[in-house]
Amino acid sequence: MKKHVDLNADYQPESFTFRDTAQVEEIISRYPEGRQRSATMPLLDLAQRQMAEDGAKATPPFGGWIPRAAMDEIARILDLPKIKVYEVATFYSMYNLAPVGKYLVQVCTTTPCWLCGAGDIKKACEDHLGIKTGENTKDGMFTVVEVECLGACVNAPMIQINDDFYEDLSPLRMKDILSALKDGKDVPVGSQTGRKCSMSAAGPTSLEDLAKKVGVV
Repeated sequence: MKKHVDLNADYQPESFTFRDTAQVEEIISRYPEGRQRSATMPLLDLAQRQMAEDGAKATPPFGGWIPRAAMDEIARILDLPKIKVYEVATFYSMYNLAPVGKYLVQVCTTTPCWLCGAGDIKKACEDHLGIKTGENTKDGMFTVVEVECLGACVNAPMIQINDDFYEDLSPLRMKDILSALKDGKDVPVGSQTGRKCSMSAAGPTSLEDLAKKVGVV
């Protein structure tokens, strides 16, 4: 369940306008006449991404989130009662309804990741950033949250930062990633141990790959 969101907080902007009106129209056009309310979710995502673009240029920076004004604008565009948009936005965890850091660190703690050390990964994030899970760093760079399964169980433990997955993590590597992102450095996504896709941690297992590995072919 998402924590309580204050739609009247001081950080809420008074207005919101979509910059890419052509994309708004394209999203709505995906749905049959009379079914435009189905565009609610992709329009919420578009609003969150626009806020992330704005936040990347702000001082201090912030990440993607959806203000009440954006939800009201979506309701106006789709000719819906505002509460219908609020219901969707407050239900799904992928929508942030309050300001978050430029880098939203989502730590998966579902069973496979937890058994592979997700608790240590979460602690590494908290210790390195000096915050608790659910908090933002004062410089606006990071937010750490705990999430349910992200679907990369084979490469556990793993996290998602914004749109990218970082897999096969260790506490030390987690801290290195956070430091690199803060310094504006590129960080390779995916497995942090060089594992190819979801290959066995012990190496290739198909007969052809195994034969090549041992030099038979």
